[in-house]
Amino acid sequence: MERDQYDLMYAQEERHWWYVGMRRISAALLDRYPPRVTRGPSCQARILDAGCGSGGMTRFLSKYGAVTGVDLAPPALELAKKRGLPRLARSTVGTLPFRDGSFDVVTSFDVLYHLNVDDDRAALAEIHRVTRPGGVALIRLPAFDWIRGAHDEVVHTRHRYTRDELAGKLQDAGFRLEHATYANFTLFPFAPAKRYLEHRNGTREATDLWRPPGLINRLLADLLSLEALPARGVGLPWGLSVFAVGRRVHPLTGAQHLSDAGDGAR
Repeated sequence: MERDQYDLMYAQEERHWWYVGMRRISAALLDRYPPRVTRGPSCQARILDAGCGSGGMTRFLSKYGAVTGVDLAPPALELAKKRGLPRLARSTVGTLPFRDGSFDVVTSFDVLYHLNVDDDRAALAEIHRVTRPGGVALIRLPAFDWIRGAHDEVVHTRHRYTRDELAGKLQDAGFRLEHATYANFTLFPFAPAKRYLEHRNGTREATDLWRPPGLINRLLADLLSLEALPARGVGLPWGLSVFAVGRRVHPLTGAQHLSDAGDGAR
């Protein structure tokens, strides 16, 4: 993304209704599908946020354990450092600089859709590689390529995904699919109208990250947050985003084994 989009993300991540609601949905899924790994009682879970951006979700994930954030863009890492995050590294999601089985949880929020990720299957395989047996990966991506709009141009969208597509690619990478669901279900019917107006008005690049007035922002945050319960349960049949949770079930080989004493870096 362009530098101004990282700055906007940094400014909006704490209070913008979309980020607030997506955090609650993400938390509901992580609570429903925790990692099943053996650790000592004093050991924190190890978490990787692959494509951390300006670090808002990375900081949120610290409630679940010790989080490492990686991103390829220097402006993103610069902003993430401002949040006081202690573990950050520059890396692509396709070549993560960590040993096999280093993390109990790996998250990737709105990363694999990007133009810079030319092989999402290879990126998911790399996420599988660094996930511990019994650990989980939580992936979120924009949904449905047919509703691409001006915001997709701004953030350099390569592709928007369906639930079945993301679920299939997660399984092809070696994960056992635990759950897949759409999100931002309630506002989905308004998206085609918005895209039509953008097309009619010749709008090629415009961000969706403007924040509405306080009361409307809170109402939208509450509306999206209400989706957390069905999203973690039966799942939602459509939406503007898609989530999937995969669990690594394949053991590490003897050469790959990483003890809890290791730091996870290659």
